[in-house]
Amino acid sequence: MNVHITRRNFIQGLGLLSAQAALAACERNPDQAGTDGPVETASPMLAIIHTNDTHGHDVEVPSTDDSDGNFSMAAVAQLKADWEAKGYDVLLVDAGDATQGMPLVDQSLGEAAISFMNSCAYDLMAVGNHEFDRGEEQIAKYEDLATFPLISANVSMRDSGEPRFEPARIFDLSDGSKVGFFGLTTPETLTSAQPKHAQHYTFLAGQELYACAQAQVDELRQQGCNLVVCVGHLGNEEACKPNTSRDVLENVTGIDLFIDGHDHALVEEEVGGALLVETACYLYNIGLVVIDNGAPSNESIPYGSYDGIDTATQAIIDDVDAQVQSELAVVLGHTNYFLDGNRAPGVRTQETNLADFCSDAVGWSAQEASGVEVDATVINGGGIRASIEVGDITLGNLKAVFAFSNQIKIVKLTGEALLEALEAGTQNVGLEGAIGAFPQVSGIEYTIDASTEYERGDPYPDSTYHAPASPGSRVTIHDVGGRGWDPDETYSIATNDFICQGGDTYYRFKEAADAETPITCDFDYEALASYLIVACDHEVPEVYAAPQGRITIVGV
Repeated sequence: MNVHITRRNFIQGLGLLSAQAALAACERNPDQAGTDGPVETASPMLAIIHTNDTHGHDVEVPSTDDSDGNFSMAAVAQLKADWEAKGYDVLLVDAGDATQGMPLVDQSLGEAAISFMNSCAYDLMAVGNHEFDRGEEQIAKYEDLATFPLISANVSMRDSGEPRFEPARIFDLSDGSKVGFFGLTTPETLTSAQPKHAQHYTFLAGQELYACAQAQVDELRQQGCNLVVCVGHLGNEEACKPNTSRDVLENVTGIDLFIDGHDHALVEEEVGGALLVETACYLYNIGLVVIDNGAPSNESIPYGSYDGIDTATQAIIDDVDAQVQSELAVVLGHTNYFLDGNRAPGVRTQETNLADFCSDAVGWSAQEASGVEVDATVINGGGIRASIEVGDITLGNLKAVFAFSNQIKIVKLTGEALLEALEAGTQNVGLEGAIGAFPQVSGIEYTIDASTEYERGDPYPDSTYHAPASPGSRVTIHDVGGRGWDPDETYSIATNDFICQGGDTYYRFKEAADAETPITCDFDYEALASYLIVACDHEVPEVYAAPQGRITIVGV
């Protein structure tokens, strides 16, 4: 789908006229920009290719009936070469979160992602929140390795107040015009990256963020830039207000194009006279903004619609992938017990020993990473994708269990909201079929009465699921974190980002996460590995030989 920038925005973006004068000129003579200012006879032929939130998904994964496919990073490299061959000036940029998420890049602490981007000849990258997860020393390594700048204008060192990154970069085009880019990083980094690392930085937010962005726009215009682009890692989640990309565009003048990231959304829209674009995440799409003789447009190129591959980049990716696959075969521990990750009967219908192990690992890891006391854990059974057989346990086994690489979150939830979430998530218990929402827990004991019919109440927003009409009619919570259960009490619950985004039946978790930004911790498969190695000393304890009785089902 193409989203065209209006004639007014394009003329303003090229810096030829003020918006008002340009519009008036075009109304007088659509084929000529009038006499109210300089006349440009030809527009630049510019292609801006953009990516965001790749999170280590740099190997091509074909689409299946159950999941969308994603491009190889080598496709991005070839797309750039293709447009250069057409005679365009081409700029390739990324909106952050490239260095963490999948073993392909995690095994090298993110450095492999930089090597892939170097091979693609990226021109710049805005700094995402997850670039901070491994600390200042690793960020400096990224900068040393990268053949392109990491930019962000609103981040400074807390102790000195000095800017941490280059704020902006200007590119000269072959027709003599200039394009200026500046970067912004979400202030949510303070809680959505590892807090122990993020606390060393200051992130301008709110009015200070807007003032920072306006100063960058003004400086780039003063430097002669005809087009001003913000490459931001802000997103537009409700919990991120007032620091979203839309907030910036509504409070800052002079931005022509905003390339966004962070919330993993597919966005193509006009906000405040600027074009706002985002490619979702994981290289499901490649973004392309083209200015071609006065007809600028944005196109999201979905996986499957382009088959170009740069062989040199692909060879680099293949070499790293082969090494990582070998590393995934490394043994991390052992189990004398079959750990049940089957779907139904299994993790989507009842408590299992593997679900207990996973829930405990998530809760333990969240508390270790954040220093925050965690009362309990809730994860969706559908997020557990494989069993673990008796014998050695490899990193590959753990990645198969938590195949989606969800991030662990700590959210504050009332007892009343928790009860509704558990009741909604267990609505199919006692019926034919199973849903992935089934709540696997740690630190919680609850009973489901399957003999009582689930009575549907109002539908959840943007969901096919309905809230329970009478929470507590089927589910009884006996204990949360050894404190009993009180509907008015507030509990710290470890969970994952899928649930915090309202996945499956978990609207009440989303509601809580929108009200107060959750603390972000490790990825779930990292939690499994750490729990097995550190807490369990490489051996699955006997307590996980069978389910521990956290969930009781009666009336079946």
